[in-house]
Amino acid sequence: MDKKIDYYEDIQFLTSPVVGFWFISLLGFLYLFPFFAPNYYIYMANYIAINIIVAAGLNLLVGFTGQISLGHAGFFAIGAYGTVILMTKASFPFLLALPCAALAAAGFGFILGLPSLRLEGPYLAIATLGFGLTITKIIGKIKLFGGREGIHTPELFIGPWQIDDDKKFYLLLITVAILMLMAMRNLIKTRVGRAFIAIRDADIAAQTMGVNILLYKTLAFAVSAFYAGVAGGLYAFVLRFIEPEIFTLMMSIMFLAMVVVGGLGSIMGSVTGAVLLCWLDLQLRNILNIPYVGGWLQKLSESWFSINGVSNIQYIIFGAIMVSIMLFEPLGLYGVWIRTKKYWKTWPF
Repeated sequence: MDKKIDYYEDIQFLTSPVVGFWFISLLGFLYLFPFFAPNYYIYMANYIAINIIVAAGLNLLVGFTGQISLGHAGFFAIGAYGTVILMTKASFPFLLALPCAALAAAGFGFILGLPSLRLEGPYLAIATLGFGLTITKIIGKIKLFGGREGIHTPELFIGPWQIDDDKKFYLLLITVAILMLMAMRNLIKTRVGRAFIAIRDADIAAQTMGVNILLYKTLAFAVSAFYAGVAGGLYAFVLRFIEPEIFTLMMSIMFLAMVVVGGLGSIMGSVTGAVLLCWLDLQLRNILNIPYVGGWLQKLSESWFSINGVSNIQYIIFGAIMVSIMLFEPLGLYGVWIRTKKYWKTWPF
């Protein structure tokens, strides 16, 4: 049995040479990936990396602090529009516009965190849902943000280098994603992270022990919104065009589904959940083109339903996955990983 006797053993990033080897191998694979992968898979990796950032931030709020949010599409939109507007109207460079827009999202997150002091469960979910829907409506009414017509992103430069294709953008995006995940991992190991977990487990007991509930609940919302804002700013340059209709309620539900499917209270769960659901999302958008399955669904819809609704089958599949996870593996994909690792450690006994 591994026993930790020192605090620095708990916060140590690479716990053994084996972990260090696999971590370096993973970094090598990630940075070499765009040099041998087709363009579509590079685009898919960009899409997945952005959602990993959002899922990690949302997991801090839902999994580590015990709050809930159905309004993260609003923070996502603030990050996207904020980054583009700061670059086009204020002539900010990208590396300055992105964190500034994310800080603006964090400010809204801090304000939205105030109701969490009195609201819990479905009541808090409704409050955050209202925020997400309201933000997109407001953005659609303001001409500065392009109204309902949306806005195009400017040319992207990092210093003298122009980021003009998916391969170059992938190298920037994967670096940001890795840094954000490392920062999240370190935050959870600090006194602040332990305060979040204490609030999740027993907020009254945590307050009795001296944890400032007001500070840490609003801080959790702010940090989570900051992550969504960063991801939104990056997402704008993946699409090259943004409009209010992109940031829908289904987007917020998808973010929450990634956290639940991957595993609450686990950074690795955020990664695996985002990878699985993003891959399914991209594959199921053209579900009728899937061999055998597509033809069967088309005939079924023509006979019994409406062919126009076939594209919504992806949401049924996502719902079925979430229900299955909650019934058979409450810890999500992270729980599957734990059981697999335990099995191989004790094999063949």
